[in-house]
Amino acid sequence: MTTTIPAPGTRTAEGSALQAVLLDMDGTLVDTEGFWWDVEVEVFAGLGHTLDDSWRHVVVGGPMTRSAGFLIEATGADITLAELAVLLNDGFEARIERTLPLMPGASRLLAELAAHDVPAALVSASHRRIIDRVLTSLGPQHFALTVAGDEVERTKPFPDPYLLAASGLGADPARCAVIEDTATGVAAAEAAGCHVVAVPSVAPIAPAVRRTVVTSLEEVDLPFLRGLMAITAN
Repeated sequence: MTTTIPAPGTRTAEGSALQAVLLDMDGTLVDTEGFWWDVEVEVFAGLGHTLDDSWRHVVVGGPMTRSAGFLIEATGADITLAELAVLLNDGFEARIERTLPLMPGASRLLAELAAHDVPAALVSASHRRIIDRVLTSLGPQHFALTVAGDEVERTKPFPDPYLLAASGLGADPARCAVIEDTATGVAAAEAAGCHVVAVPSVAPIAPAVRRTVVTSLEEVDLPFLRGLMAITAN
């Protein structure tokens, strides 16, 4: 876990039960879920294997150990998990050097949270080297802390990353709003006891208790997030 500005501790959003907003990265703030799949296809093509497009839904949103491990097993590729992780991270980093599109509404939402002193954390299954590269485009000043997938023993779909982020912000997970784009991330956030706003990127996500589904971050603002907390409290 890396703290990019001093953790705000007990600072809360005035006038609501919302204490912090915890945000996923790939597919939520930056339009990169497709990048990962493209890189996986290219890397395995170089190893002499063709990936089945149906596998995309299996690997999306999960930690690299799970997705890369699945692809090695499915293809029978002669490569270790550690070797494949290096190739995938190298390929992804090269791709985002060329372009790194933000999701619609991402910049506006981050600026709004900062303007109202609502603590935000970036919580990703991506490795630290990738998060730090993406932060240059998102703006590190928008996040009180960041949690990378290679910094926790159990990453998504386990609750650990979100519990760590909430603890680092001095917030109650039940009073945190999490914004996610995949079922894996939603499972992690809900297991941590957070209220989830799902913005599906690759596969559909159904609404549920303490889970609100929207089509775009453009539908999400601070009054919206505070309203979710108020509904939960009633």
